[in-house]
Amino acid sequence: MASNGGARVSVVTPVYNGEKHLETCIKSVLAQTYSNFEYIIINNCSTDRTLEIASAFADRDRRIKVISNASLLNVVESHNKAFSVAPPENEYIKILGADDWLFPDCLAEMVGLAEANPSVGMVTSYVLMGSKVGYDGLRFDGLPYKGSVIKGRDACRMRFLDRVYVFGGPSASLLRTGAVKEHLPFYTVGNYHGDNDAYLRLLQRHDFGFVHQVLTYKRRGEDSRTTYYLDSVNSFLLSVVEELVMFGPLFLTPGELQTRLQDANNEYYMFLADQLFKFRSTAFWNYHLGRLKILGPGLNYAKLARFALLRLIDRLLNPKRTTEGVIRRILNRR
Repeated sequence: MASNGGARVSVVTPVYNGEKHLETCIKSVLAQTYSNFEYIIINNCSTDRTLEIASAFADRDRRIKVISNASLLNVVESHNKAFSVAPPENEYIKILGADDWLFPDCLAEMVGLAEANPSVGMVTSYVLMGSKVGYDGLRFDGLPYKGSVIKGRDACRMRFLDRVYVFGGPSASLLRTGAVKEHLPFYTVGNYHGDNDAYLRLLQRHDFGFVHQVLTYKRRGEDSRTTYYLDSVNSFLLSVVEELVMFGPLFLTPGELQTRLQDANNEYYMFLADQLFKFRSTAFWNYHLGRLKILGPGLNYAKLARFALLRLIDRLLNPKRTTEGVIRRILNRR
């Protein structure tokens, strides 16, 4: 891949109190083998040394620009601002979380694939999380090795029907600027899985590209503010239902949608029933009740009761497993 010239990339990092990992993040951008980029760091009213760290790098490298928000934005708002400040004349946008970092060939490989395939609006790759390739502890897939580009519609159908998850999250994606600017704000406001909504919209009109390499590193747990919150409320299964309701009619036949939605709802309610027997916080239940109310018509208490009864019967018939699970939860809360 070319290391100089070529299409210009806006790398943008929205950050709030990111002093712990920001330096590593910035250095990974500056170490890219592809040099035609500008780096915009958006300081979201941080109260630690974030602004000091970012400004020090900007003083030494003219490719870095630091912007400070006038007021504190939530995660989704902060990312939407990141997309809005990227200059439209730059061909690509690469969001990078302040907790994450890029391998040196990330921009070169992603831009190279996109430039060779003008129909592609989004490129991702494999993600390293800790010592494992994956994303947020979930199954994370790539395309079959023989192919690096597929129709956007096919990528969405694979997600819904085969549960092939290739998006990889914000830090894993390179987006064509023109595709992003078609719909602003880019992320769905008020939805912490709004990035997936945005990709599903984008792929209605553009193709999907995948680089068969590990090109990004993603932190999780307490080292990542966003994933730590989403882990605490276990939002994934609900997000599957939400995506099917909102986007399933665009990509699936009525029969396919009915089957997948029924399966996803059953899986989600079985999950909720299981949480009744665990030490879940008020914040957990408020999150799920609130999202279900927005989705309409709200929590189906009769259905939850049926699945809770099934869970109770299972626990009564498997006392050893139940006891071991309780002990594990008690030990984990120490």
